[in-house]
Amino acid sequence: ENIGETLDLACIEIEKANPKLKGVLTNITYNNKKDYSDEVLLALTSHFSQKDRRLGNDDVENEDVFGQAYEYLIGQFADSAGQKAGEFFTPREVVQLLVELLEPKEGMKICDPTCGSGGMLIWTRKYVEQHNENPKNIRLHGQEKSSGNYGMCVMNMIVHGIENFRIENENLHTTPLLVDDGKLLKYDRVIANYPFSRDWDSTKGEKDLYGRYPFGIPTSKGKADFAFIQEMYSHLNEKGRAAIISSQGVLFRGKKELEIRKKMIEEDIIESVIGLPSNLFYGTGIPACILILNKNKPKNRKGKIQFIYAANDYADLPKRDQLRDSDIKKIVSSVKSFKNNEKYSHIADRIEIEENNFNLNIPRYVDAFEPEPFIDINAVWDDINKIKTDFENTEKSLMTYMKEFKIKF
Repeated sequence: ENIGETLDLACIEIEKANPKLKGVLTNITYNNKKDYSDEVLLALTSHFSQKDRRLGNDDVENEDVFGQAYEYLIGQFADSAGQKAGEFFTPREVVQLLVELLEPKEGMKICDPTCGSGGMLIWTRKYVEQHNENPKNIRLHGQEKSSGNYGMCVMNMIVHGIENFRIENENLHTTPLLVDDGKLLKYDRVIANYPFSRDWDSTKGEKDLYGRYPFGIPTSKGKADFAFIQEMYSHLNEKGRAAIISSQGVLFRGKKELEIRKKMIEEDIIESVIGLPSNLFYGTGIPACILILNKNKPKNRKGKIQFIYAANDYADLPKRDQLRDSDIKKIVSSVKSFKNNEKYSHIADRIEIEENNFNLNIPRYVDAFEPEPFIDINAVWDDINKIKTDFENTEKSLMTYMKEFKIKF
């Protein structure tokens, strides 16, 4: 009896011995017999105490099987969670796109400041491994506000056998924890899908101790988008790049956001703006975009921004739209080539952007309008007349048959 209490005490001791698990195991209380009876807990612990049912990477042929199973379960949970899924899960194909755009390499420090369940960090590591580099030689850091999501993220790291990670649990706006000796940690790559269009209180920015809003503090009672974007930018090192999923409102909204956007353009840190299909994400149909920020642009990209209109390239599925492999390859190839492509990609220089009053709305730069197909009126009338003639002939034949069979009409 009192198995739940024993499990709770065991979880406390495990966390003490493993600081990276702080707040993860004790986030659930087993000493609640209404939810977890002694009979259920006894059956569960007895089952996994048997030698042939141990759960460890050494006990299975594929050492990543638990990581794959964990990701699968998170994905299944996201499919059933509806709107709430967007708080912790970014669709895998979108994560793949972001990672391929950033091209992480061995030896890099990678950060996701709104990491949810940690999928982006996991895929970053996979990318390094798939490119025949040492995945153990990268550092994965993240911060997450929700304690539940934080627990999922830490467990995601552990079941994938990742040791070189640091995940913090706090509000990014008010309590940034990815710091060392009072200074923000800097990263080679920042990858993120922050919560779109959340409410913002400017006092949060005014109290900031780390200079995280170099382009301006968003207006009180406005949107938090540019707060998130600047917080992520502030974590980049001198050669760092970021791929950030954002609402498209940041591209064109005015007043204070226009001032912030103008300063970012003048600082020449925006490399690409990619418009995505509108129904890719769980919980929102808001049209999204990807902002690629680069603190060390190549010479041929300085003073320019690439605009990509990828909103029409997707598979239309019942629950949401989905990027196909061909769509991902098309976007990545276009970003790498940094060239104009009619109705898809446009390279705008500073003069063109200034002429548009620093409005980065993609249709201003990429004309994706498809003209209505030419209609030959005479040919249409010919078709209509032919249909009429065929109908009249069929009607005459029908009347003849009805007379032969003496059918009244």
